Amino acid sequence: MMISEIKKHLTECIIPFWKSLRDDEFGGYYGYVDHELNTNKKAEKGCILNSRILWFFSNAYMLLKDESLLDEAGHAFAFLKDHCIDDEFGGVFWSVNYDGSVSVPTKYTYNQAFAIYALSSYYDASKDEKALTLAREIFGVIENRCTDDGGYLEAQSREFELITNEELSENGVIADRTMNTLLHVMEAYTELYRVSGLTDVKYRLHFILDTICRYIYNPAKHRQEVFFNNEYEPIIDLHSYGHDIETAWLLDRTVEILNEDEFIKKIAPITKDLTENIFKVAFDGRSLANECANGIVDETRIWWVQAETVVGFINGYQKDPDKKEYLRAAKSEWEFIRDHVIDKRNGSEWFREVDAAGTPFDQSPIVEPWKCPYHNGRMCIEVIKRGIDL
Repeated sequence: MMISEIKKHLTECIIPFWKSLRDDEFGGYYGYVDHELNTNKKAEKGCILNSRILWFFSNAYMLLKDESLLDEAGHAFAFLKDHCIDDEFGGVFWSVNYDGSVSVPTKYTYNQAFAIYALSSYYDASKDEKALTLAREIFGVIENRCTDDGGYLEAQSREFELITNEELSENGVIADRTMNTLLHVMEAYTELYRVSGLTDVKYRLHFILDTICRYIYNPAKHRQEVFFNNEYEPIIDLHSYGHDIETAWLLDRTVEILNEDEFIKKIAPITKDLTENIFKVAFDGRSLANECANGIVDETRIWWVQAETVVGFINGYQKDPDKKEYLRAAKSEWEFIRDHVIDKRNGSEWFREVDAAGTPFDQSPIVEPWKCPYHNGRMCIEVIKRGIDL
């Protein structure tokens, strides 16, 4: 029942909505739709939004084999290649204007990673060698320009001079290193390794997994730390519930792709612990709270957190079939999404955030640089592919 509902939602809501935002005049996809469903065709286009759209249409095509989806992916690829890439200094801009001219040229490592993630999937879908070549080039940019002896840097200028990390810091802190950037570099490298088998990518995945085990995962608190100084010392007491449940299944995906016993044995206890703890402390029986900062829980139900909860609990059940409570949790979470997070208005998609009772915030946009089809579209794709129904 759940699979059929989710497939119908994917094909009749999410896909048509994002197709409707295609910009055939200037390329890419419109970058902003407000809460009242007004599209701002002259809003800036976040390069991360375009990368996520490219990833989404590529993977939707590989699942559904609908040629129109490959066409949409090709449209997103052309915009990324022609406008989001810095041909002078290398790497990916943070954002461009509606016409494709550069808006914010900052080089965030997080953003480079999502371009690799998207290009790798597009290569798999299209077999266009230019996409794989570009993914490999950006991998080189990250490894040569976005690292130091300790790991991955966060933010740099267009010319790759170190600057403060404004976009990926929050909760009143400015972080030198973040769990989130490391997580999504891992995610991107996993996809690149899956489609290319490159040895240098594999070795960097080893480094990332070791870093997560050594610094990011906190076994005493059964969680990940989020924001760090340069020496990986946490700088805030923050438990990001959504990131923990997302990380659990993404880590499992990475070690599955690597298929190396050393890392399977090292990572399995971590993903099990993260999933169990999230189920105990953050899931209320039907949906997942956002985070807990300095002991205070933010009860907001963020769209992406709800989507990752479905996948995370299904993954937890697949890793441990005795945990049938995870299946019930996934089903309950989907029902909460279906009844409260999906916007039933004609021509809309998901609300960005609702409260614990399911009431939407009336000022939150439907599309902005972070609000994309990556999390909810991926949830649909993962549920269908995994074939676990309720």
